[in-house]
Amino acid sequence: MTFLIDPRSLERAVAFRRALHAAPELSGEEQHTAATVVSLVSATNPSQVLTGLGGHGVAAVYDSGQPGPTVLLRCELDGLPIEDTATAPWRSTIAGKGHQCGHDGHMATLALLAMTFGEQRPARGRVVLMFQPAEENGAGARAVVADPAFAAIAPDISFAWHNMPGLPLGEAWLAPGVVNCASRGMKIGFAGKTSHASEPENGISPMPAIASLMTALAALGPRAQGGPLAMATVTHAAMGAAAFGVSPGAGEVWATLRTLTDTGMDDLVARATLLAQAAAADNGLRVAISFHEVFAHVENAPAAVAELARAMDAEGVKHSPGRLPFRASEDFGIFGHAAPSAMVFIGAGERHPSLHNPDYDFPDALLPIAARVLGRAARQLVG
Repeated sequence: MTFLIDPRSLERAVAFRRALHAAPELSGEEQHTAATVVSLVSATNPSQVLTGLGGHGVAAVYDSGQPGPTVLLRCELDGLPIEDTATAPWRSTIAGKGHQCGHDGHMATLALLAMTFGEQRPARGRVVLMFQPAEENGAGARAVVADPAFAAIAPDISFAWHNMPGLPLGEAWLAPGVVNCASRGMKIGFAGKTSHASEPENGISPMPAIASLMTALAALGPRAQGGPLAMATVTHAAMGAAAFGVSPGAGEVWATLRTLTDTGMDDLVARATLLAQAAAADNGLRVAISFHEVFAHVENAPAAVAELARAMDAEGVKHSPGRLPFRASEDFGIFGHAAPSAMVFIGAGERHPSLHNPDYDFPDALLPIAARVLGRAARQLVG
C-alpha cells in the first residue's frame, strides 16, 4: 500500500503553492511567506509551531506523546532575484522576484504532509516540518541550527528533497556520500591612488593586479589531473569611475570558489588568498578580502539514504545514483552535522525549464510523488 494522500488535501496544497509562487520573497525577507505557512500549518492541529527560527523559519511539530525518534523534514522559504516570465495565472506579481528554484513546491510538499500528519499523528516520537529561511544565500541552515529554540526540536534524522528538471518526472537520484559541493563567494578589493588619465604614472592603478588575478584565479583547480573538484569562477570585476579623465585608484574582483568538500575548500581559500595578496604586493596596492554566501558540502549519511531508498521502493519510485554529486551548492548539509541526514533529487521532467530559468514553474504533478517519498520515510521511523 502506498502512503495515502487525501485528494482534497492535495488540492489545497496546489492552491497553497500557487499563492506562494505569486508572492516570492528573497533570502532573509520571507516575513509574508512565513506568515502564510503559519496560517496553513496552524489549521492542521500541530502539537507546536515555532516561529522566527534563524530569521523567519517556521517549524511545525507533530508529537505522538510516546518515546521515539525525532524526524525532521526540511524545505526552503526563499525565492530568487529573477524576473518571472511564465504565463501561468499564478506567475509572480513582484517585479524582479520569482520562485524559479521550486521552493514554493517544496513548501507545498511539507504543507501536504502537515495535513496528513495533522489527521494521523505518529505512533511514536515526532515529526518536525522545517520551513527554513535563506537557503539561496547559504545563511539559513546555520542560523536555524544556531537558534537556541532549535535545541527543543533537534532531530535524530533529517530528510530533504529538491526537484530536478532534466530527469524524467518522478524518477530520483539518491546516493550516499557527498551530493552537493561546498562553495563561497570571495570579494577581493584593491586600493591604490587615482591620477589624471594623462599621467597614470602619478597614481597606483589596480588594473594590472585585476587583469593578472582574473587569469590566475581561473587557473586554480585540482593539484593533479583527475583529483577532487576545485575551481574558481570569476563572476564580476570593476574598477574606477565611469570617466575618461581619471586613472582608477580602486577596483575589485568577485569569484565563486567551489570544491567537493569543506576540507578542500580550506585549501582553495588559502591558495586564492595568496594569489590576491601577491597581486596587491606586486603592484603596490592595499587588499581587502571577504567571503559571502558560504555553503558547506552536503553529505548523505548511509543510514538516512537507506530509509529514503526503502521508501521509494515501497512507493514504486524509480531511483539510482545518477550523476551525483552536483557541482551546485545547497545549505541542507548543516543539518547533517549533528545527526544523519540525506537529500534526494526527484525529476521535474526531461524537458522542463531548468532551475533559475525565468520561465521555470514547479510542476504540480510532482507534489504527491515527493510527499509520498518523504511521508513514507518518516512513517517508517515513527509509525
